[in-house]
Amino acid sequence: MAVVFEKPPLWARIVPWFKGFDTPLVVVVLMLASAGLLTMYSSGFDHGTRFADHGRNMLIAFALMFLVAQVPPQRLMAVAVPLYVLGVALLVAVALFGVTKKGATRWLNLGVTIQPSEILKIAIPLVLAWWFQKREGQLRPLDFLVGGLLLALPVAMIMKQPDLGTALLVLSAGLSVIFFAGLRWRLVVPPALLFVLLVLLLVTFEPDLCADGVRWVVLRDYQQQRICTLLDPTKDPLGKGFHIIQGMIAIGSGGVWGKGFMQGTQTHLEFIPERTTDFIFAAFSEEFGLLGNLLLLGAFLFLVLRALTIALDAPTVFSRLLAGALAMIFFSYAFVNVGMVSGILPVVGVPLPFISYGGTAMVTLGLALGMLMSIAKSKRLVQS
Repeated sequence: MAVVFEKPPLWARIVPWFKGFDTPLVVVVLMLASAGLLTMYSSGFDHGTRFADHGRNMLIAFALMFLVAQVPPQRLMAVAVPLYVLGVALLVAVALFGVTKKGATRWLNLGVTIQPSEILKIAIPLVLAWWFQKREGQLRPLDFLVGGLLLALPVAMIMKQPDLGTALLVLSAGLSVIFFAGLRWRLVVPPALLFVLLVLLLVTFEPDLCADGVRWVVLRDYQQQRICTLLDPTKDPLGKGFHIIQGMIAIGSGGVWGKGFMQGTQTHLEFIPERTTDFIFAAFSEEFGLLGNLLLLGAFLFLVLRALTIALDAPTVFSRLLAGALAMIFFSYAFVNVGMVSGILPVVGVPLPFISYGGTAMVTLGLALGMLMSIAKSKRLVQS
Protein backbone atom coordinates (compact mmCIF):
# COMPACT_ATOMS: atom_id res chain seq x y z
CA MET A 1 0.00 0.00 0.00
CA ALA A 2 1.38 3.40 -0.99
CA VAL A 3 1.78 5.92 1.78
CA VAL A 4 0.55 9.41 0.91
CA PHE A 5 2.06 12.35 2.75
CA GLU A 6 -0.11 15.42 2.77
CA LYS A 7 1.69 18.67 2.18
CA PRO A 8 1.14 20.99 5.16
CA PRO A 9 -0.81 24.18 4.44
CA LEU A 10 1.07 27.39 3.67
CA TRP A 11 0.39 28.96 7.06
CA ALA A 12 1.85 25.92 8.82
CA ARG A 13 5.06 26.31 6.84
CA ILE A 14 5.32 30.05 7.49
CA VAL A 15 4.60 30.07 11.24
CA PRO A 16 7.96 28.48 12.27
CA TRP A 17 9.77 31.39 10.65
CA PHE A 18 8.17 33.73 13.18
CA LYS A 19 8.59 31.53 16.24
CA GLY A 20 11.03 32.84 18.80
CA PHE A 21 10.63 36.50 17.83
CA ASP A 22 10.79 38.75 20.88
CA THR A 23 7.21 40.07 21.10
CA PRO A 24 7.86 43.10 23.37
CA LEU A 25 10.68 44.22 21.07
CA VAL A 26 8.48 43.87 17.98
CA VAL A 27 5.65 45.84 19.62
CA VAL A 28 7.82 48.79 20.68
CA VAL A 29 9.50 48.96 17.26
CA LEU A 30 6.09 49.01 15.55
CA MET A 31 5.04 51.85 17.87
CA LEU A 32 8.14 53.86 16.98
CA ALA A 33 7.67 53.13 13.28
CA SER A 34 4.05 54.34 13.48
CA ALA A 35 5.17 57.55 15.20
CA GLY A 36 7.77 57.98 12.46
CA LEU A 37 5.23 57.61 9.68
CA LEU A 38 2.83 60.10 11.31
CA THR A 39 5.57 62.67 11.84
CA MET A 40 6.99 62.20 8.35
CA TYR A 41 3.55 62.67 6.79
CA SER A 42 3.23 66.03 8.55
CA SER A 43 6.80 67.34 8.35
CA GLY A 44 7.34 66.08 4.79
CA PHE A 45 4.12 67.52 3.39
CA ASP A 46 5.97 69.53 0.73
CA HIS A 47 8.87 67.16 0.13
CA GLY A 48 7.33 65.26 -2.77
CA THR A 49 7.59 61.52 -2.26
CA ARG A 50 9.47 61.68 1.05
CA PHE A 51 6.62 60.06 3.04
CA ALA A 52 6.31 57.21 0.54
CA ASP A 53 10.09 56.78 0.44
CA HIS A 54 10.19 56.69 4.25
CA GLY A 55 7.58 53.92 4.24
CA ARG A 56 9.57 52.02 1.62
CA ASN A 57 12.76 52.33 3.69
CA MET A 58 10.90 50.95 6.70
CA LEU A 59 9.67 47.96 4.72
CA ILE A 60 13.24 47.26 3.55
CA ALA A 61 14.49 47.54 7.15
CA PHE A 62 11.82 45.16 8.44
CA ALA A 63 12.56 42.69 5.63
CA LEU A 64 16.26 42.75 6.60
CA MET A 65 15.32 42.34 10.26
CA PHE A 66 13.26 39.25 9.39
CA LEU A 67 16.01 37.70 7.26
CA VAL A 68 18.85 38.37 9.72
CA ALA A 69 16.71 37.02 12.58
CA GLN A 70 16.83 33.61 10.87
CA VAL A 71 20.66 33.58 11.03
CA PRO A 72 22.05 31.89 14.18
CA PRO A 73 24.54 33.95 16.24
CA GLN A 74 27.28 31.45 15.30
CA ARG A 75 26.87 32.43 11.66
CA LEU A 76 26.93 36.10 12.60
CA MET A 77 30.22 35.52 14.40
CA ALA A 78 31.64 33.92 11.25
CA VAL A 79 31.09 37.10 9.19
CA ALA A 80 32.52 39.46 11.84
CA VAL A 81 36.11 39.62 10.58
CA PRO A 82 35.29 39.70 6.82
CA LEU A 83 32.75 42.48 7.39
CA TYR A 84 35.25 44.49 9.44
CA VAL A 85 37.98 44.09 6.80
CA LEU A 86 35.52 45.07 4.07
CA GLY A 87 34.43 48.16 6.02
CA VAL A 88 38.01 49.34 6.63
CA ALA A 89 38.94 48.66 2.98
CA LEU A 90 36.00 50.78 1.82
CA LEU A 91 37.06 53.57 4.18
CA VAL A 92 40.51 53.48 2.57
CA ALA A 93 38.82 53.66 -0.84
CA VAL A 94 36.81 56.69 0.33
CA ALA A 95 40.04 58.41 1.41
CA LEU A 96 41.64 57.72 -1.99
CA PHE A 97 38.82 58.42 -4.44
CA GLY A 98 35.66 59.17 -2.48
CA VAL A 99 32.85 61.54 -3.45
CA THR A 100 33.03 64.97 -1.80
CA LYS A 101 29.88 66.86 -0.84
CA LYS A 102 29.76 70.09 1.20
CA GLY A 103 33.43 69.79 2.10
CA ALA A 104 33.20 66.20 3.40
CA THR A 105 34.45 63.07 1.65
CA ARG A 106 32.20 60.35 3.05
CA TRP A 107 30.74 58.58 0.03
CA LEU A 108 31.86 56.07 -2.55
CA ASN A 109 30.41 55.70 -6.03
CA LEU A 110 30.11 52.01 -6.94
CA GLY A 111 27.37 52.50 -9.48
CA VAL A 112 25.27 53.38 -6.46
CA THR A 113 26.52 55.98 -4.00
CA ILE A 114 27.13 54.39 -0.58
CA GLN A 115 28.46 55.64 2.76
CA PRO A 116 30.91 52.93 3.95
CA SER A 117 31.15 54.32 7.48
CA GLU A 118 27.62 52.99 8.10
CA ILE A 119 28.97 49.44 7.75
CA LEU A 120 31.24 50.01 10.74
CA LYS A 121 28.26 50.68 13.04
CA ILE A 122 27.53 46.97 12.69
CA ALA A 123 31.02 45.62 11.93
CA ILE A 124 32.68 47.10 15.05
CA PRO A 125 30.34 45.45 17.61
CA LEU A 126 30.56 42.18 15.66
CA VAL A 127 34.36 42.04 15.45
CA LEU A 128 34.93 43.15 19.05
CA ALA A 129 32.37 40.64 20.35
CA TRP A 130 34.15 37.99 18.22
CA TRP A 131 37.54 38.99 19.64
CA PHE A 132 36.48 38.81 23.29
CA GLN A 133 34.62 35.52 22.67
CA LYS A 134 37.92 34.08 21.41
CA ARG A 135 39.69 35.34 24.54
CA GLU A 136 37.03 34.04 26.94
CA GLY A 137 38.51 32.91 30.25
CA GLN A 138 42.00 34.28 29.54
CA LEU A 139 41.51 38.03 29.20
CA ARG A 140 44.60 40.16 29.79
CA PRO A 141 45.20 43.92 29.56
CA LEU A 142 46.82 43.31 26.16
CA ASP A 143 43.52 41.91 24.85
CA PHE A 144 41.74 45.15 25.73
CA LEU A 145 44.53 47.07 24.01
CA VAL A 146 44.02 45.03 20.83
CA GLY A 147 40.29 45.70 21.05
CA GLY A 148 41.00 49.41 21.41
CA LEU A 149 43.20 49.35 18.31
CA LEU A 150 40.51 47.54 16.31
CA LEU A 151 38.16 50.34 17.30
CA ALA A 152 40.56 53.27 16.95
CA LEU A 153 41.52 52.58 13.30
CA PRO A 154 38.06 53.02 11.71
CA VAL A 155 37.07 55.80 14.14
CA ALA A 156 40.16 57.81 13.16
CA MET A 157 39.42 57.26 9.45
CA ILE A 158 35.81 58.37 9.86
CA MET A 159 36.90 61.46 11.80
CA LYS A 160 39.26 62.26 8.92
CA GLN A 161 36.39 62.40 6.39
CA PRO A 162 35.17 64.35 8.53
CA ASP A 163 32.04 62.80 10.05
CA LEU A 164 31.89 63.46 13.78
CA GLY A 165 28.35 62.09 14.23
CA THR A 166 29.08 58.66 12.75
CA ALA A 167 32.45 58.52 14.50
CA LEU A 168 30.74 59.08 17.86
CA LEU A 169 28.19 56.33 17.18
CA VAL A 170 30.89 53.84 16.12
CA LEU A 171 33.02 54.82 19.12
CA SER A 172 30.16 54.40 21.61
CA ALA A 173 29.25 50.99 20.17
CA GLY A 174 32.87 49.79 20.37
CA LEU A 175 33.52 51.16 23.86
CA SER A 176 30.36 49.49 25.15
CA VAL A 177 31.64 46.09 23.96
CA ILE A 178 35.04 46.67 25.59
CA PHE A 179 33.39 47.78 28.84
CA PHE A 180 30.90 44.89 28.93
CA ALA A 181 33.78 42.49 28.24
CA GLY A 182 35.15 43.29 31.69
CA LEU A 183 37.18 46.48 31.48
CA ARG A 184 37.76 47.57 35.06
CA TRP A 185 36.61 50.89 36.42
CA ARG A 186 40.11 51.81 37.54
CA LEU A 187 41.14 51.90 33.88
CA VAL A 188 38.15 54.05 32.90
CA VAL A 189 37.92 56.63 35.69
CA PRO A 190 41.48 58.13 35.54
CA PRO A 191 41.31 59.11 31.83
CA ALA A 192 37.82 60.56 32.38
CA LEU A 193 39.01 62.61 35.34
CA LEU A 194 42.06 63.77 33.37
CA PHE A 195 39.79 64.95 30.54
CA VAL A 196 37.59 66.89 32.97
CA LEU A 197 40.70 68.45 34.55
CA LEU A 198 42.02 69.56 31.16
CA VAL A 199 38.67 71.16 30.30
CA LEU A 200 38.63 73.02 33.64
CA LEU A 201 42.20 74.25 33.05
CA LEU A 202 41.25 75.48 29.58
CA VAL A 203 38.25 77.37 30.90
CA THR A 204 40.34 78.87 33.71
CA PHE A 205 43.19 80.15 31.55
CA GLU A 206 41.11 80.94 28.47
CA PRO A 207 37.65 81.97 29.74
CA ASP A 208 36.44 83.06 26.30
CA LEU A 209 37.19 79.97 24.26
CA CYS A 210 34.96 81.21 21.46
CA ALA A 211 36.52 84.63 21.04
CA ASP A 212 37.66 85.66 17.56
CA GLY A 213 41.11 84.35 16.81
CA VAL A 214 41.01 81.48 19.33
CA ARG A 215 41.60 78.14 17.59
CA TRP A 216 41.30 74.67 19.10
CA VAL A 217 44.05 72.55 17.60
CA VAL A 218 42.23 69.23 18.20
CA LEU A 219 39.09 70.21 16.26
CA ARG A 220 38.35 71.52 12.80
CA ASP A 221 36.96 75.03 12.47
CA TYR A 222 33.40 73.88 11.76
CA GLN A 223 33.46 71.54 14.79
CA GLN A 224 34.67 74.38 17.01
CA GLN A 225 31.91 76.60 15.62
CA ARG A 226 29.26 74.00 16.45
CA ILE A 227 30.37 73.83 20.08
CA CYS A 228 30.54 77.62 20.35
CA THR A 229 27.09 77.88 18.76
CA LEU A 230 25.78 75.43 21.36
CA LEU A 231 27.17 77.59 24.16
CA ASP A 232 25.57 80.75 22.74
CA PRO A 233 23.30 80.26 19.70
CA THR A 234 22.21 83.92 19.85
CA LYS A 235 25.68 84.96 18.75
CA ASP A 236 24.67 84.16 15.14
CA PRO A 237 20.85 83.76 15.28
CA LEU A 238 20.34 83.88 11.50
CA GLY A 239 23.36 81.76 10.64
CA LYS A 240 24.97 78.95 12.59
CA GLY A 241 22.64 79.33 15.58
CA PHE A 242 19.45 79.23 13.50
CA HIS A 243 18.99 75.44 13.74
CA ILE A 244 19.24 75.30 17.53
CA ILE A 245 17.09 78.39 18.13
CA GLN A 246 14.27 77.25 15.85
CA GLY A 247 14.40 73.73 17.28
CA MET A 248 14.02 75.02 20.85
CA ILE A 249 11.20 77.38 19.79
CA ALA A 250 9.32 74.48 18.19
CA ILE A 251 9.78 72.24 21.23
CA GLY A 252 8.66 74.98 23.62
CA SER A 253 5.69 76.08 21.52
CA GLY A 254 4.23 72.57 21.63
CA GLY A 255 3.44 73.00 25.31
CA VAL A 256 2.05 70.06 27.27
CA TRP A 257 -0.48 68.73 24.76
CA GLY A 258 1.02 69.93 21.46
CA LYS A 259 -0.62 71.91 18.67
CA GLY A 260 -2.08 68.81 17.04
CA PHE A 261 -1.31 66.65 14.03
CA MET A 262 -0.55 68.75 10.92
CA GLN A 263 -0.94 71.94 13.00
CA GLY A 264 2.71 72.77 13.71
CA THR A 265 3.36 76.34 12.61
CA GLN A 266 7.15 76.20 12.94
CA THR A 267 7.08 73.04 10.84
CA HIS A 268 4.61 74.06 8.16
CA LEU A 269 5.94 77.60 7.79
CA GLU A 270 9.36 75.99 7.20
CA PHE A 271 11.21 77.60 10.10
CA ILE A 272 12.70 74.26 11.18
CA PRO A 273 15.69 73.35 8.99
CA GLU A 274 16.12 69.65 8.14
CA ARG A 275 12.69 68.99 9.63
CA THR A 276 12.40 65.53 8.03
CA THR A 277 15.90 64.36 8.97
CA ASP A 278 18.09 65.53 11.86
CA PHE A 279 15.56 67.97 13.37
CA ILE A 280 12.40 65.90 13.04
CA PHE A 281 12.16 65.65 16.84
CA ALA A 282 11.40 69.39 16.90
CA ALA A 283 8.52 68.85 14.47
CA PHE A 284 7.23 65.95 16.56
CA SER A 285 7.47 67.99 19.77
CA GLU A 286 5.57 70.93 18.32
CA GLU A 287 2.61 68.81 17.24
CA PHE A 288 2.46 66.28 20.08
CA GLY A 289 3.83 68.32 22.99
CA LEU A 290 5.39 67.21 26.25
CA LEU A 291 3.03 64.25 26.58
CA GLY A 292 4.03 62.95 23.14
CA ASN A 293 7.70 63.45 23.98
CA LEU A 294 7.37 61.46 27.19
CA LEU A 295 5.68 58.61 25.34
CA LEU A 296 8.31 58.68 22.58
CA LEU A 297 11.25 58.76 24.99
CA GLY A 298 9.58 56.06 27.08
CA ALA A 299 9.38 53.87 23.97
CA PHE A 300 13.09 54.40 23.26
CA LEU A 301 13.92 53.64 26.90
CA PHE A 302 11.89 50.42 26.74
CA LEU A 303 13.67 49.46 23.51
CA VAL A 304 17.09 49.92 25.12
CA LEU A 305 16.11 48.08 28.31
CA ARG A 306 14.63 45.22 26.33
CA ALA A 307 17.83 44.92 24.30
CA LEU A 308 19.86 44.86 27.54
CA THR A 309 17.54 42.16 28.91
CA ILE A 310 18.20 40.08 25.79
CA ALA A 311 21.93 40.64 26.40
CA LEU A 312 21.69 39.44 30.01
CA ASP A 313 19.87 36.26 28.94
CA ALA A 314 22.16 35.54 25.97
CA PRO A 315 23.76 32.06 26.04
CA THR A 316 27.30 32.99 24.88
CA VAL A 317 29.84 35.76 25.45
CA PHE A 318 29.60 36.78 21.80
CA SER A 319 25.81 37.10 21.91
CA ARG A 320 25.88 38.95 25.22
CA LEU A 321 28.46 41.50 24.11
CA LEU A 322 26.81 42.01 20.71
CA ALA A 323 23.33 42.55 22.18
CA GLY A 324 24.72 44.97 24.78
CA ALA A 325 26.48 46.97 22.06
CA LEU A 326 23.33 47.08 19.92
CA ALA A 327 21.40 48.40 22.90
CA MET A 328 23.94 51.20 23.27
CA ILE A 329 23.67 51.99 19.53
CA PHE A 330 19.94 52.64 19.91
CA PHE A 331 20.61 54.68 23.06
CA SER A 332 23.32 56.75 21.38
CA TYR A 333 21.17 57.48 18.33
CA ALA A 334 18.23 58.69 20.42
CA PHE A 335 20.26 60.52 23.09
CA VAL A 336 22.47 62.44 20.66
CA ASN A 337 19.60 63.41 18.33
CA VAL A 338 17.25 64.60 21.07
CA GLY A 339 20.15 66.33 22.83
CA MET A 340 21.28 68.30 19.77
CA VAL A 341 17.71 69.33 18.82
CA SER A 342 17.04 70.41 22.42
CA GLY A 343 20.20 72.52 22.56
CA ILE A 344 22.16 70.47 25.10
CA LEU A 345 24.56 68.83 22.60
CA PRO A 346 26.34 70.15 19.48
CA VAL A 347 24.66 69.54 16.11
CA VAL A 348 26.45 66.50 14.66
CA GLY A 349 23.97 65.07 12.15
CA VAL A 350 22.61 61.95 13.87
CA PRO A 351 19.12 60.70 12.86
CA LEU A 352 16.36 59.76 15.30
CA PRO A 353 15.78 55.98 14.97
CA PHE A 354 12.68 55.04 12.94
CA ILE A 355 11.54 58.69 12.90
CA SER A 356 14.08 60.53 10.74
CA TYR A 357 14.20 60.13 6.96
CA GLY A 358 17.23 58.23 5.65
CA GLY A 359 17.64 54.94 3.82
CA THR A 360 21.16 54.00 4.98
CA ALA A 361 20.43 54.61 8.66
CA MET A 362 17.17 52.67 8.40
CA VAL A 363 19.00 49.68 6.88
CA THR A 364 21.53 49.80 9.73
CA LEU A 365 18.71 49.81 12.29
CA GLY A 366 17.02 46.89 10.54
CA LEU A 367 20.23 44.86 10.67
CA ALA A 368 20.68 45.69 14.36
CA LEU A 369 17.12 44.61 15.17
CA GLY A 370 17.58 41.40 13.19
CA MET A 371 20.67 40.50 15.20
CA LEU A 372 18.83 41.19 18.46
CA MET A 373 15.99 38.93 17.30
CA SER A 374 18.51 36.24 16.37
CA ILE A 375 20.07 36.36 19.84
CA ALA A 376 16.64 36.26 21.50
CA LYS A 377 15.67 33.22 19.40
CA SER A 378 18.92 31.42 20.23
CA LYS A 379 18.25 31.95 23.95
CA ARG A 380 14.83 30.31 23.61
CA LEU A 381 16.31 27.36 21.66
CA VAL A 382 18.95 26.79 24.37
CA GLN A 383 16.32 26.91 27.12
CA SER A 384 14.09 24.43 25.29
